[in-house]
Amino acid sequence: MKAGNAHYIQVKDLPDEIGLFPLEGVLLLPNGYLPLNVFEPRYLELVEDAMKGNRLIGIIQPEPESNNTEKPELYKTGCIGRITSFAETGDGRLMIGLQGVCRFKLEKEIASDKPYRIAKITIDESDLVEQQDAGDKINREELLDTFEKFLDAHEMEADWDSIMQAPTESLVNALSIMAPFGAAEKQALLEAPDIVARAATLVALTERSLMEHSGDDKPLN
Repeated sequence: MKAGNAHYIQVKDLPDEIGLFPLEGVLLLPNGYLPLNVFEPRYLELVEDAMKGNRLIGIIQPEPESNNTEKPELYKTGCIGRITSFAETGDGRLMIGLQGVCRFKLEKEIASDKPYRIAKITIDESDLVEQQDAGDKINREELLDTFEKFLDAHEMEADWDSIMQAPTESLVNALSIMAPFGAAEKQALLEAPDIVARAATLVALTERSLMEHSGDDKPLN
C-alpha cells in the first residue's frame, strides 16, 4: 500500500498504537482520500504530534447510541490515514488531507496525558495486499446508474467527467466517502471485506435510500 511518499507492505511497517480522531458519519477507506478542517484544540494537538512522527492518525466513528457525549463509545473498526497534505489557515485551524492506508481493529484504549484518545490496535493485513483485477469484478454500469438516480432524487450534482474517467476501485471508494449516509451505513461500507463487497454494499444502500426517499418498498429496476 502506497500513501503519499510512504510504502506500507507489512504489518511491522505500521504502529500498534495510534491517536484517534473520532468523527461520526465520516468515512476513510484504504486508498481513499479525506480532506479535513481541524479546529478543536485536542485534535490540533493530535495532528501536530502526528506530523512530528509517522504522520498517521486513526479515523474512527463514535457509536451513535453512546450516552457519553464527552467520551463516546467507539466502533471497533477504523482506518489509518497518512497526512499527505498540511496547511495552516492563519486563524488557528489546520487543513489536512488524509490518504487511507488500512483498516484496524480497536483492541483497547490506552491511558495517556494527551487530550486526545490513544488506542492499541490490530492491523487488517488484507488491506496491505494489492487486489489484482478487482475492478473487473465490479458492475461499474450498475454502480453509476444507481448513484446517478440517487443524485437526481436528492437534487445533487457531481463532476461526471471526473467520475467517468476514474478507475473503478477509486470510484467505489470516492462514492462511498461522499455518499450522505448515516453512521451505520458508513460503517457497513468500511467493514465490507473487500472492494467488490464494498461496491455491492454501496449499491444496496443507495437503492434502499432511494426506496425510502420515494416511499416505495419495491426494489429498483
